[in-house]
Amino acid sequence: MKRTAIIYILSIFLFSNSFAQSLKPLYENPSAPIEKRVEDLLKRMTLSEKLEQMTQRVIGQNNNASNAELDKRNYSPLTGSFINFSNNPGFANEIQRKAMKESRLGIPVLLGMDVIHGFRTIFPIPLAQGCTWNPDLTKKSCEIAAKEATLSGIKWTFSPMIDVARDPRWGRVAEAYGEDTYSNSQFSVAAVKGYQGEKLSDKYSISACLKHYIGYSLSEGGRDYHASDVSPLTLWETFMPPYKAGVEAGAQTLMSAFNDITGVPASANYFTLTEVLKNKWKHDGFVVSDWKAVYQLIDQGFASDSADAGAKAVNAGVEMDMNDEIYVKYLPEKIKQKEVQMSRIDDAVRRILRVKFRLGLFDNPYVDDIAEASRYLQPESQKLAEKCAEESMVLLKNEKTVLPLSDKIKKIAVIGPIAKDQVNVMGSWTCNGKSENTIGLFDGLQKEYKNKAEITYTKGCDFEGTDESDFANALNIAAQSDVIILCLGEKRGWSGENASRASIALPEIQEKLAAKLKEAGKPIVLVLSNGRPLELTRLEPLADAILEIWQPGNFGGNPFAGIISGRLNPSGRLDITFPKVTGQIPMYYNMRPNARSSMKDWNGLYQDVKNDPMFWFGHGLSYSNFVYYDLKTSKTTFTENETISIEVKIKNSTNVDGQETVFWYVSDPVASITQPMKKLKYFEKKEIKAGQESTFIFRIDPKRDLSFVDGTGKSILEKGKFFIEVNSQKLAIELK
Repeated sequence: MKRTAIIYILSIFLFSNSFAQSLKPLYENPSAPIEKRVEDLLKRMTLSEKLEQMTQRVIGQNNNASNAELDKRNYSPLTGSFINFSNNPGFANEIQRKAMKESRLGIPVLLGMDVIHGFRTIFPIPLAQGCTWNPDLTKKSCEIAAKEATLSGIKWTFSPMIDVARDPRWGRVAEAYGEDTYSNSQFSVAAVKGYQGEKLSDKYSISACLKHYIGYSLSEGGRDYHASDVSPLTLWETFMPPYKAGVEAGAQTLMSAFNDITGVPASANYFTLTEVLKNKWKHDGFVVSDWKAVYQLIDQGFASDSADAGAKAVNAGVEMDMNDEIYVKYLPEKIKQKEVQMSRIDDAVRRILRVKFRLGLFDNPYVDDIAEASRYLQPESQKLAEKCAEESMVLLKNEKTVLPLSDKIKKIAVIGPIAKDQVNVMGSWTCNGKSENTIGLFDGLQKEYKNKAEITYTKGCDFEGTDESDFANALNIAAQSDVIILCLGEKRGWSGENASRASIALPEIQEKLAAKLKEAGKPIVLVLSNGRPLELTRLEPLADAILEIWQPGNFGGNPFAGIISGRLNPSGRLDITFPKVTGQIPMYYNMRPNARSSMKDWNGLYQDVKNDPMFWFGHGLSYSNFVYYDLKTSKTTFTENETISIEVKIKNSTNVDGQETVFWYVSDPVASITQPMKKLKYFEKKEIKAGQESTFIFRIDPKRDLSFVDGTGKSILEKGKFFIEVNSQKLAIELK
C-alpha cells in the first residue's frame, strides 16, 4: 500500500508539473529548441518591445572620458542591452530582476562592457599580446577575463579588436594584434574561443564581439573616426580574413565601425554588413553599432537627420543601436512610411534573442553575489598575467651583451617616469583594473636584486613638459652606478581611442634626459613602455640595450626584472614594424614591390633618411642563439591537390634554454594581381633546450597557402614558381 501511495503521489506531482509547464509559453521552456523559443517569443512581441530589444543604453559609473555618462537608475525594464560600468553583481541582478519581473514578457537584459585585456586582472595590451606569438596565452587570458566579468554580471565583451593596424599614429593600434592579416586571424580565433568557451551557455562564458567591422584602422593619416579609402582588393586581402576567421570560430556579435569606407560609412554599409557577413558568411548573431555611430551618419554626410540615419543603419544590417536612442524614437515612423520593413525588424530582434538564448540568460539570468576576493586576481590569474607579460616583451637591441646584467653589477641606477609608475603601465581600456594591484618595474627589480645589488632611483623628468630640475641629480646617481636602467614611455591616454598623434616620438624632455645620462659613460638599458611603435632615431644610438615592455598590465614588474637579470629569456618578437621616423609611415613588412626597385639612384625612395625601418616586423633578440639549417621540401614540384611539407632544423647553440618563433613566409614573384613581397602563412613557437635542436614543419595546402584574392573576394590559384622563406633562407617550389 505504501509503495502504491508513493507512486500515486509521484504521478500526481509529475502530472501537475507537466501540466504547469504546458501552460507556460514555449519560449520559457528550457528543453525546447532555441529556434522554436525565439520564434515563439518573437510572435508575442509588440513593435515597441522589439525596438527596445534593438536599443542599448548605459548604466553605472563610466570610466571612459570619450563616453562620459551619468549613472542612470530610472531605466526601462524593456531595454535590450546595457553597457554596465558597475562591477557589482548585486547591481547586475537588480537590472535583471527588473527586466524579468517588471516587463510583460520577462526578457533578460544583455549586459556588456569593454573587457579588452582583462576585467580586474589586467593583462598586457593586445598589441603586446601579439608579440608573444602564443595565441594560447591570449585564449587563456580571455577565459580569465570572461570568468571575472561573468562573476560581476557581464555576459558580453566588446572584444577582440582585429583591425589590421599599420599606422602607429592611430591610437587604437594598441588594441590590435599588429600589422599582419594572418596573425590577426589566429589571435581572433584564440580570443573568441577564450571568451565563449566550449559552450556559450556555460557559467563563465561571455559573448565575444569582433570589432571594428571594417577598415577602421586605415583611417586617413591615423586620425581616429576619419574616412578610410579602402580598395576592394585591400578590403578582401587585408581586412576581411580576421573577421571571417572570428565568425567561423563562433563569434556571436560584431561591432560596426565609425569610419566611412570609400564613400559608404561602415555603420550603413549594406555590402559589408549584409551581403558579406549575413549572406556570404552566414553569420546568425547580430551587429551592434559603435558608440552613437548611427547618429554619426549625419556628421559623415550620409544621413539628413536621426530618422534617416536610423533607417539607413538598420536596413544595412546594424541590429542594435548603441546609446543614441535613434531606433526606439524614429523607426516607428519609418516603418509606417515603409522605408523600413517589419521583416527587417523581426530579423534584427530574432538575432538578438538568439544570442540571449544561447547565453542561457532566459534560464539563468542572475549571478552569484560573492565577495570580490573570490572573484578577482586569483593566484592562477596573476601567474598567467606574468607569463603573458614575459612573452610579450621584446629585446630590440643588445650591444656587447649588456643584458642580462652580469653578476658583477652591484650598483643599478633606475631612472625615468615609468620606473615607479603603476597607472600608465596598465595601458588604455583597463576596465575594472586598479593601480594598487600593479607591480611596477622598480618593485620587480627590488625583489629580483634583494641582497644582490644596490638600487637607487630618481624620476629624472616627467612624461612631458620642460622641467629639467632633476637632471643633475639623475646624472649624479648614474655616474655612481655600474649600469643605468632608463625607463621611458607613454602615458596610458596617449594611445587607445581618440588618441591619434602626429608624431610617434617621445616628448623632447624624455629624449633630453637620455642624452644627459649618456654623459655618465655607463651602459644604458633603455626600457620602453608604450601603446604603439615609437620613433627611436635619436634614442637608439644612446642605448646599449633596448627592451620593449609595451604596457604590460598589472603584473609586468616581475617578468621585466627577470629578463634584466637573466632569470628569464626574452622571447617576444615584434608584431608591428618600428619606422625610423614618423614620416616613413606607412611602413610594413608585406608591402608590394615598387617600380624601379632595381635601380640604385632612381628607385623613388626617400632621399633624406635611410629607407629601412628601425626594426622590422618579426624582430626580437634572445639570450639564446638559434641556428637555422637543412631547409628542405618533400617535393619541389606538385599539383594543387597535393599537400607538401617544408621543414627546417633549428639548433640552440648556447647554454641557455630559449623559445624560438619560426615565421614561414610565401612569396609569389609573378601573378596576374601583383602580390606583396612576402606574406606570413604560418608561425610556430617552441622551446629549444640548450645545446639541442628541433625540427619545425610547414605543411602547405596550395589552395590555402599559395592562392590570392581579387577585388570581389574570389580565391585565385595560379601555377608557377613560389618561394618559401624562413629566417632569410629561401627555397623554390613550383605548382604545376
